[in-house]
Amino acid sequence: MSKKLTVEELEQQERTALIAENRKIRAKLRGAMAELSAIHRDNLSADEIRAEIYNLEAMVPDPPKWVIDTADAEHDVHVPVMFWSDWHWGEVVKPDQVGGANEFNRAIAKKRLQKLLRTSMSIINNYVGAMSLPGVILALGGDMISGNIHDELVETNDGSLQQTILELQDELAAAITVLADAYGKVFIPAVVGNHGRMNHKPRMKNRVFESYEWNLYQQLERFFRNDPRVHFMIPNGTDALFSVYGHRILLTHGDALGVKGGDGIIGALGPITRGAIKVGRSEAQIGRDFDTIMMGHWHTYIPRGEATPAMVNGTLKGYDEYARLGLRVPFSRPSQALFFVHPKHGITSQWPIYVDTGPKDRIEHEWLAVANL
Repeated sequence: MSKKLTVEELEQQERTALIAENRKIRAKLRGAMAELSAIHRDNLSADEIRAEIYNLEAMVPDPPKWVIDTADAEHDVHVPVMFWSDWHWGEVVKPDQVGGANEFNRAIAKKRLQKLLRTSMSIINNYVGAMSLPGVILALGGDMISGNIHDELVETNDGSLQQTILELQDELAAAITVLADAYGKVFIPAVVGNHGRMNHKPRMKNRVFESYEWNLYQQLERFFRNDPRVHFMIPNGTDALFSVYGHRILLTHGDALGVKGGDGIIGALGPITRGAIKVGRSEAQIGRDFDTIMMGHWHTYIPRGEATPAMVNGTLKGYDEYARLGLRVPFSRPSQALFFVHPKHGITSQWPIYVDTGPKDRIEHEWLAVANL
């Protein structure tokens, strides 16, 4: 038989249990306070890092006046917008794995960047001519690096992640300097993509700050912080909303449209159209209406049309194994978008800037050739 406890012993057991429970509650409270403190620290980290580490303004600057102000109606003014995204710098594409349709590595990426810059500037200079040119806009749309989000990328990338970032930083700084020297003013809105993330799975919270591309953009802004010709806009969110002569543009990477991807038959057009509509409705509800949504991610150049406000960028990398084997999508040449904005007419001319050497000649096997009669 068990011993019958006295009243004092029962009270002592109850006090012991209460003390143990109180300790558990206090431990949970300390954990919650630590979590809240971490959240508070994360919320402040963007401004603190900009101010204390990069020596930049704590808050993200607004676009410069020459971009926002409506030009004099009597002056024929155009603003060129270069859209650079989906470079996947550091990735390797071997021709024998994509049917000989493409090849890509860091050396080829440098050559394609040179061609992109040279061709874009040639079109701008020839198109603008004697017209007024207040400056140029260079939109960076994310996925500028290959990243390490998949095991196959870690195994096959051309160099380490840090090597890739440092090299790309130098290449972008040189290109921006060329644009500033040529056109006087450069406005650079920049958003992160999904390949630059630090985690294998995409996250919604602190998405921007846990991207290597955010650090890349901050380093570039720091490099040009004493150059009044260059103006960055790096939002703490995934989208950059700005206006060019009253034409409202939402710059986003394109992987967060609230829709699933395309396939080898309908391609990307279906989800892009649905996603543009969804984003337009949700943004309008919070007072962020836009006339055009610029996005990358889909690796296919699609100019803005009347049916949908979406402008979709190509890729510097070009056709790869995933496009050929994972999606079976049609071949698309590596390209980047260039367009002009007019104060009266909005977006006028649009170009795909092809950065490869052109489509390869079809191989004619002797046993298939037709003899001349």
